[in-house]
Amino acid sequence: MNTAAPDHEPSHGQHTIGQLRRGRLMASRLYVCTDLQRFITAPDAGPVDELDFDALQAFFEAAYSGGVDIIQVRDKHVAVQTEIAALNLLRQIADSHGCLSAANDRADVAAVTGVDVFHIGQEDLTADQARQVLGEDVIIGLSCRTPEQVDDAAADPALDYFCTGPVWETPTKPGRAAVGLELPRHAAQLESSKPFFAIGGIDATTVDEVSASGAYRVVVVRAVTRAEDPHRAAAALRERLPA
Repeated sequence: MNTAAPDHEPSHGQHTIGQLRRGRLMASRLYVCTDLQRFITAPDAGPVDELDFDALQAFFEAAYSGGVDIIQVRDKHVAVQTEIAALNLLRQIADSHGCLSAANDRADVAAVTGVDVFHIGQEDLTADQARQVLGEDVIIGLSCRTPEQVDDAAADPALDYFCTGPVWETPTKPGRAAVGLELPRHAAQLESSKPFFAIGGIDATTVDEVSASGAYRVVVVRAVTRAEDPHRAAAALRERLPA
């Protein structure tokens, strides 16, 4: 598969790329973050760690076809060129499913690969700085851990969405205290049309509690990435989230 970034964005009639992406964001319910570790067959093989592209493609296809709306590649332990190669593949598969592709942390990588979504943390670039690099058509999201951060994110015109968590402790964020369901509950009570996602330790056994708090969109990691059947795991989660 050709994993090179596109030379230009496709034409979509009267709709801009940004409008199409934000329309997909509003319809999104299930967001998956994945690292690349299990797809690396030869670490430090050169500027690009040797990736099993067939396995990576199979995972992306299974997750999207199972009901995932957004997939983010998030791996701080691989070479930049490895991340770029994976994101180029992700973008192509997301486009074929009418879904969204996402990068984390590095605006330059997001710009080079042409992904739909760029996600930042509280200690990363500000939303305004990211917007200066990426322009108006890229969706930008932010992680929030406190009610004050949620309030600021809901009011920030440079942001398209935000996340609340971790709801429960999770090994993907070692040492970060859980915030419980109060934070997504707080976000749900705001008079804001901006979408938000609950994140942190969510799986098929806990997603109903999250939805009951008012969070109808969730981010998961292990519940799909570590599942024996990612398609089935995604479908089980998606059917428990509101349409």
